[in-house]
Amino acid sequence: MSQASSESSTYRRIRRRELHSPRSGASIVVASLVVLALAYVATETVLAIAQQSPLLVSPTDMGKGIAGATSLDTGILIAAGVVVALIGIVLIVIAVAPGRRARRGIDSERTAVVVDNEVIASALARHAARAGRVSPDNVSVSVSHRAAVVDLTPASGMPVDKDAVLAAVQAELDTLGLAPTLTPRVVISSRGKVGA
Repeated sequence: MSQASSESSTYRRIRRRELHSPRSGASIVVASLVVLALAYVATETVLAIAQQSPLLVSPTDMGKGIAGATSLDTGILIAAGVVVALIGIVLIVIAVAPGRRARRGIDSERTAVVVDNEVIASALARHAARAGRVSPDNVSVSVSHRAAVVDLTPASGMPVDKDAVLAAVQAELDTLGLAPTLTPRVVISSRGKVGA
């Protein structure tokens, strides 16, 4: 029993790792910006010590500017504070919220199964085309985090049974056993294609 539960936890961990993206990209960008800012301040400090002209602003002028910020217009200070707060909120959300990859897990107790959203969209498009009796080229499917939207363009003069297509897509989703589940939606174009 304990071996089965340890395998199950291993599979859950592997599946979570495959479904969620790491935050290394955002971390690298933020760290790079901090390093560039510190390198600039260090360069200006070295130039000031060597009594050379500054690249942009000398460290003493930077200090005077920061100290004199209280004398600026209140509107400018509020706007700057709002911008800094928004940047901070965005960074906190990026750090805390889980990143999602365009993948889904399939319920399985024996292994960790992960399927790309494009594979799911392809399977749904094939079943929708068959149920709607249209060419596979006239079906496009987009899979988001919560929904699968099927867009059908029927041949001119050939009606498409929306309920049959929806039932076929729902049956395929039920067969796949995706976690989390998808809500299907079918959109049939009002304009048909000639010779499709």
